[in-house]
Amino acid sequence: MEEFQLLKYEYVELFKLLKILNWTASGGEAKQFVEEGAVTVNGEVETRKRKKLIIGDRVIFRDKSAVIVARK
Repeated sequence: MEEFQLLKYEYVELFKLLKILNWTASGGEAKQFVEEGAVTVNGEVETRKRKKLIIGDRVIFRDKSAVIVARK
């Protein structure tokens, strides 16, 4: 499981996280996978590509997973 760090009051949009972590080749590809229901957030299928992820959220895509943690 990968960790993605954010400051306490920050967030990252779901499709951007997929791209930042290099789980997809482009932002457009990330948006498509989200819209198709290929991504889960906190155990639920998420189809909102701009879903705001905050500290504590867990994302799963294919065989990859990540958790959003507080920046140290």
